[in-house]
Amino acid sequence: MWITPEEVLLANALWVSERANPYFILQRRKGHGRGGGITGLLVGTLDVVLDSSARVAPYRILHQTGESQIFWNIACGSSRKEITEHWEWLETNLLQTLSIFDNDDDITTFVKGKIQGIIAEENKSGKLQEDEDPGKFREAELKMRKLFGMPEEEKLVNYYPCSYWKGRVPRQGWIYLSVNHLCFYSFLLGKEVSLVVQWTDVTQLDKNATLVFPESIRVSTRGTEHFFSMFLNINETFKLMEQLANIAMRQLLDNESFSADRFLPKPCKTLKNVSALKRDLDARAKNERYRTLFRLTQDERLDGHTDCTLWTPFTKMHVVGQMFVSNNYICFASREEDLCQLIIPLREVTIVEKADSSSVLPSPLSISTKNKMTFLFANLKDRDFLVQRISDFLQRTPDRPCGLNAQSENPSPCTPPSPVLELGEMPQNQHYSPSLPTAKQGLLQIYQQDVPEELGPKVTREKMKEESWNIHFFEYGRGVCMYRTSKTRELVLNGIPESLRGELWLLFSGAQNEMNTHPGYYGSLIDQAMGKCTLATEEIERDLHRSMPEHHAFQNEMGIAALRRVLTAYAYRNPGIGYCQAMNIVTSVLLLYCTEEQAFWLLVALCERMLPDYYNTRVVGALVDQGVFEELTRECLPLLYERMQELGVISTISLSWFLTLFLSVMPFDSAVLLVDCFFYEGIKVIFQVSLAVLHANMDQLLSCSDEGEAMTILGRYLDNVVNKQTVSPPIPHLHALLTSGNNPPPEIDAFELIKASYEKFGSLRADVIEQMRFKQRLKVIQSLEDTAKRSVVRAIMTDSAFTIEELEELYVLFKAKHIMSCYWGSSSTAAERHDPSLPYLEQYRIDCGQFVQLFSALAPWSCGLHTHTLSSRLFRLLDQNKDSLINFKEFVTGLSGMYHGDMTEKLKLLYKLHLPPALCPEEAESALEATQFFTDDDTQQDLPVISTQRSLFFLLSNQQPPNKIKPVLVFCCNFSVECHKYTVQ
Repeated sequence: MWITPEEVLLANALWVSERANPYFILQRRKGHGRGGGITGLLVGTLDVVLDSSARVAPYRILHQTGESQIFWNIACGSSRKEITEHWEWLETNLLQTLSIFDNDDDITTFVKGKIQGIIAEENKSGKLQEDEDPGKFREAELKMRKLFGMPEEEKLVNYYPCSYWKGRVPRQGWIYLSVNHLCFYSFLLGKEVSLVVQWTDVTQLDKNATLVFPESIRVSTRGTEHFFSMFLNINETFKLMEQLANIAMRQLLDNESFSADRFLPKPCKTLKNVSALKRDLDARAKNERYRTLFRLTQDERLDGHTDCTLWTPFTKMHVVGQMFVSNNYICFASREEDLCQLIIPLREVTIVEKADSSSVLPSPLSISTKNKMTFLFANLKDRDFLVQRISDFLQRTPDRPCGLNAQSENPSPCTPPSPVLELGEMPQNQHYSPSLPTAKQGLLQIYQQDVPEELGPKVTREKMKEESWNIHFFEYGRGVCMYRTSKTRELVLNGIPESLRGELWLLFSGAQNEMNTHPGYYGSLIDQAMGKCTLATEEIERDLHRSMPEHHAFQNEMGIAALRRVLTAYAYRNPGIGYCQAMNIVTSVLLLYCTEEQAFWLLVALCERMLPDYYNTRVVGALVDQGVFEELTRECLPLLYERMQELGVISTISLSWFLTLFLSVMPFDSAVLLVDCFFYEGIKVIFQVSLAVLHANMDQLLSCSDEGEAMTILGRYLDNVVNKQTVSPPIPHLHALLTSGNNPPPEIDAFELIKASYEKFGSLRADVIEQMRFKQRLKVIQSLEDTAKRSVVRAIMTDSAFTIEELEELYVLFKAKHIMSCYWGSSSTAAERHDPSLPYLEQYRIDCGQFVQLFSALAPWSCGLHTHTLSSRLFRLLDQNKDSLINFKEFVTGLSGMYHGDMTEKLKLLYKLHLPPALCPEEAESALEATQFFTDDDTQQDLPVISTQRSLFFLLSNQQPPNKIKPVLVFCCNFSVECHKYTVQ
C-alpha cells in the first residue's frame, strides 16, 4: 500500500534490509518470516505494546538519497507479494527518471510528489474509500484484517491499547473495534492471544472498577465474559463500544446493514489517528442527543454548537447556555437545566444581523421571526462564521415546504413507501376532506355537551387556567418560537386547559414542526391508503370498536371513521410498524383534542421519536422500558423490588402502563393529565408516576400473598385516581366497574399523585434513562433471539432426526451466515432476505455461496474436488421456489438426509443430485447429450449420467453432531455406463 511519505530517522532499527538501489530500500521487520529467535520475540512484543508506527505492516519501502541520514517511508505491505509489486513498479517507472536529476533535494521532492499523486489517483478511482483516514490508521486496519482474517468490507472504527484478562493474568495488547466485531491481539515473548467477538453476540456491556479488575470494561456474551482494562481513554472506548453494540442490535431488530454517512463534512484540520467512521459515529451520537433534547425529526443534522448567552426579556437578564445550529433550526439550551430552552425554525426567520458590540454585550447577534419576535444572542466566539453558516442554511430553506405533491426528479423524503401485503380491495371508506368536521376540530368540541350547574366552580377554574396560559403566551411568546422555562413546566403540571391541549401537545412533541413542513401530506396518504386491504387494515378494523367504547365520541360513525383514517394513514406511511395494539387507544385520545391531521402527526412523534420501538410486533421498546423500570425499582424501592420479583408483578403491569400511557388502566380524565406531562417531559414522567404508584401501595404489596392479589391492589388504586378539576361529564371507566368491589378504596387526586412523583422521584434524568435503555436493549433483543431460536427448534424437531442441541447449533450457524450478508457485500440486501411476517422458521435465508460454505464445513459427504459441484446441486434441489435463497427449514431438510437417513434415503438423495432440477442448465444439457448417447436401443430408456464422469465420494453417517465431523467409512463409486444400467434396473 502506498502511504503519504513520512520521515524516518532510524532506518535500520529493528528492520532488516532485503533489497536496495541508489534511491530505495526494501525492508522486512525483524522477527517476521524466517527465523526470528529472541530478537523476533522482543520486536513482536514491542510492536504490540508500543504500536511502533509500522510498522504495523511487516514490510516497507524507504526512499533515501546519497549520504543523507533522513529516510522517507513511502510504502508498506502485509505480504511479500504486495511489497514486491510496489518495488518492481519503482524500478520500472522511476529509476531511469531519477538518474537525470542532479540535486538530491529535487529527487526527494519528485518522489514525494509522485507517491502523493498515486495515492490521489487511487482515492479518486475509489480504490481507497477511506481517503480521509490517516496513513497510520489504514496500516492498523490492514493489520486487523490480516490478524483476524477479515475481508475488505469489514471497516475498522478505532483501536486502543489495553490489557485482556485471561484467567488472572493480564495480556497487554491492542483492541480493535470494527463495525461488526470486537477483536483483541497480544503477542508477548512468543505467547499469542487472539480474540474475536461479534457485536451481535454481545448481551451486556459494563464499565466498573473492582479490586480484581481495576477500571475495566466487561463484555458478556451468552457463554463467556471478557474483561479489558488499563485503557488510556476508557470513557471514549466504552462509549464507542456501546454505540457499535447498539448498531448491532438494530441489525438484529430491523435486519438492516450499517451504512456510513456519505455527507459527513470534512474536518477543517487533519485529525491524528481518527478514522472517517469514528467521526461518523461521533457525529451520529451528537445528532441523536441534539434531536432528543429539542424533539426534532430523525433527518435533522447538527452542524455545530457554541457557547453564548441569550437575553430573556421576561427576566431582564442574560442566560448562559449553548446555541445549536442545524440544517433547519437554531436552538438554545441553558446551562442550568429547565432555566430556558428555545427552538427557532429557519422557515420562521426573517432577519439575521450582527449588532454593535460593547463591553456589556460583546459580539451580539439578533434574529427576528415572522411573528415579530426578536432574539438577542451574545458572547459568540466566532460570530462571523456563525452568521455565514446560518445564511447558507437560510438560502437552502425552501419557500414552500416539501409536500407529497411536489414534482421532482428525485423522490421526496416524505413520500410514503408502497403498500405491502395487498390482499385485495375492501369497500371504499369515506376519504379525508378538509370540509369534514374532524378536519377542523377535535371530537370533544364536536360532541360538546352542556355543562351541569354543579360543575360551575370547575368551569371557573378552567377559565383561570386559560387566562394563566394567555399571560404566559404574552410574556414568553406563542407557537414554535416560545421560550420554554420552569414556569412552562409549572403550568403543565397544573393541568393544560382542554381548549389548549391539542395546540400544546403539538408544540411540546415537535409534531407542529413536522406538520408545518409537510402540508397536504396526510390527505395524500389517505387518498393512497384508504380502500387498500392489508394485514394492518384488517387488524385496525377489528380494534376500531374497542378503542374507547365508553366515550360518546366513539359511539358513532364519525369518530370511528376518523380513527380508521388516522391509523390506516400511519400504517401506510410506516409499513415497518404498520399497526400495533394500543395504538388505537392512544390515537382515540389524540382525536378528542386534535384534528385528524394533528392527531396523525402526534402519532408519528409518539411511534418514531418519543416511544421508539414500542409499537411493533415484538413491542421491543416497551420491553426495554420494562427492564428499565425494574432497575429503577431496585434502586429506589429495594425492599419492594425483592417482593415484586418473587411475585412476578412488574413485568405484568409495566407493559399495560407504558404502552397506553396509563390510558387503559386509569380513568380517562386522570390519565390525560399524565399525557400532558409526557408530551412536555418525555418518558421519565411515566417512570416517575409508576414508581409513585408502587410507593403509595408499598405496605399492601409487601403483605400480599400472590400475583393476583398484588394486581388487584394496583388495579383498584389506579381505578380510583380522579381528576377533581375536570369540566367534562364523568366517563365510566370499564375496568373500574369490574374491580371496584363492595368497598372501593378512597379516591386519589391525580394532581397529588403527579406532585408526589416529582417530589420523590423527580431526580430522574433523561440521559440516565437513555443509558439504562441501552443496557436493557441488549438483554431484551438477545432474549427475543433466544426465544425465536427455541420456537424454530420446536417447530422443526418433529420433521428432523437431529437432536435439540444439534438443531440449536445449526440455527446459530445458519443465522450467522445470514447476518454476514447484512454487512459483507452480498448480492441481495438483507431486507430482501428477511420477511418478518413469515414464521421464524422461514424468516432468515442464505444464498448459494453461503450454503456452499456451510456444506463444506458440515456435510458428512466428503467430495474432494467436487464439493462445490455437489453442494450447488443440493442448493438448487432445496430451493423449491427458485428465488436463489433457502430458509432454515430447507437447510435442515438437506442435511438431515445425509446425517440420519438410511442407505436407501442416501442413495435416493444422491440419485436426485444427478437429475434436474439439481443440475444447472449446462450440466443438464451435458447430461441429456450423454444420456442420448448411452440410450439402450431396445428399451429407449433415458439414463442419468454424472456430469463430472469421474468419481464421487460419500460418507455413511456416524451419528455425530455437525460440528464434530469424523468420517468413518468412505466409498468411491466410479460411475460408468454399466453402473448406470445397474442403477436403473
